[in-house]
Amino acid sequence: MSVHVYSLGAAEEVTGSKHIFEINGRSYMIDCGAFQGKRAESDEKNRNFEIPVDKIDSVILTHAHYDHVGLLPLLVKKGYNGNIYATPATRDLTDLVMMDSARIQARDAEYLRKQAQKKGEKFTWVPMFTEKDCLKAANQIITLSYNRKMYISPEVELEFFDAGHILGSSFAYITIKGQRDENGKPIKESDNNALRIWNKLFGWKKDDKRATPDRRKATPEEQAAYTGPERRSGHDRREGKDEIRILYTGDLGRKQKPIIRDPSTNVPPPDYIFIESTYGNRKHEDAAVAMDELRKIVRRAIEKKGKIIIPSFAIERTQEIVYYLHMLVDKKKIPPIPIYVDSPMAINATSIFQVHQECYSDEIHEAFLQHHKNPFGFGSLSFVNSLDESKNLNKKAGPMIIISADGMCESGRIVHHIANNISDPRNTILIVGYMAENTLGRRIRDGAKVVKIMGDEYDVKARVECINAFSAHADYEEMTKWLKTIDTSRLKKIFMVHGEHEAQEFFKAHLEKNGFPNVQIVKYGETYEIE
Repeated sequence: MSVHVYSLGAAEEVTGSKHIFEINGRSYMIDCGAFQGKRAESDEKNRNFEIPVDKIDSVILTHAHYDHVGLLPLLVKKGYNGNIYATPATRDLTDLVMMDSARIQARDAEYLRKQAQKKGEKFTWVPMFTEKDCLKAANQIITLSYNRKMYISPEVELEFFDAGHILGSSFAYITIKGQRDENGKPIKESDNNALRIWNKLFGWKKDDKRATPDRRKATPEEQAAYTGPERRSGHDRREGKDEIRILYTGDLGRKQKPIIRDPSTNVPPPDYIFIESTYGNRKHEDAAVAMDELRKIVRRAIEKKGKIIIPSFAIERTQEIVYYLHMLVDKKKIPPIPIYVDSPMAINATSIFQVHQECYSDEIHEAFLQHHKNPFGFGSLSFVNSLDESKNLNKKAGPMIIISADGMCESGRIVHHIANNISDPRNTILIVGYMAENTLGRRIRDGAKVVKIMGDEYDVKARVECINAFSAHADYEEMTKWLKTIDTSRLKKIFMVHGEHEAQEFFKAHLEKNGFPNVQIVKYGETYEIE
């Protein structure tokens, strides 16, 4: 019996993550993300997202970024009524992301309608979904904590492991039961039916001896007898011969990031890995170097009495930048400077961060719980909620730091802040994260001299700085080290997703040189058979 896998997004591109594995005609979707980039092009791709919703058994979320959860309300609007699985923190953040997207679309529709009326043009654009669709989607989410197993169908078991990317992010470890015989060979489709599986899972008597034992933790004696890579996870690789195991990394995080824990390495050995490749051809700067760069940028802005505009994702990146600035002030490496977080979504996300302390690293856990220090707030920091307060920031003189969403500068208040500040040479646009192709942020990062914002052209006279070390994605060396750390004793193939073409080609060659010869770059809509 074979399993088929394919992707409807994040295939030779970074955004729009939607990965499907199919068993007996039933589909299981890993993430349901929105495409980002050129507005008209992304809008068309998102609206034309088609999959037979009656064939989808379950949806599994790896984390709550827009390019991984942004189309959940549209999926529900199209008629999907099944379960959506996520960690508790991902559930809360996903609710926030969906509602924010619905509100932005509603505001955009109102603004564009007025603009069309002024020009005497016909206006037909409508939001993809409404807040009502978001509420329905949120009601379908079932939470599963890290390192807890759950059968989401008769033959499919799900387990989440910490991905170390953002709060609540996870690897989705999929175990498909009853796909092989006792010798590990694929069984015929006629021999594989739901009744046999349910009998296997729940119909055993206490004294029955199973022909193929379930996956289990190896005993200390068995561990001592094993040699080679199978010892790393502590799981007996000889068990689970009837299983197909797929590990979806979602977005793979980095070690020693602030606030959250390192990516898990204690995953049982998978047969197949779907790995991201966002930074497949780039290396990040050292964190200490990045902190010193941030210090220099802030001091330069203070000297020039300029503004630092930081486009930042509302989830994780904003809280991380605040944490780093807090550290620099505490260590007296920068003088106090007004810092404004101008993003209602980021403010709400920060409150969710404070609730989900089960995701904290030991350092943050100690500071927050034992010493009652708030890593997400300090004296120089102000949160901006109202639109009037946001507009007033453009009237205030520098120096100051404005952190605002969206991280790719395609929507939200950051667009207005860039428009108001990009032509002043005293100011700095600080890029601290990935910018997808065809976004305003990418054009600024790549050195455009003139950019179009909301229909008007602006000369880029502000200084543009980039600090890559703040990225929440592992670079290609970090991903390779992670692969070498986990148990790959059963590994048959790596499927590469979530990366641009050049990055993926480089990363594939790098993996092949480092002992991973069977790598498949996933193409949009192309189906692959695994067994």
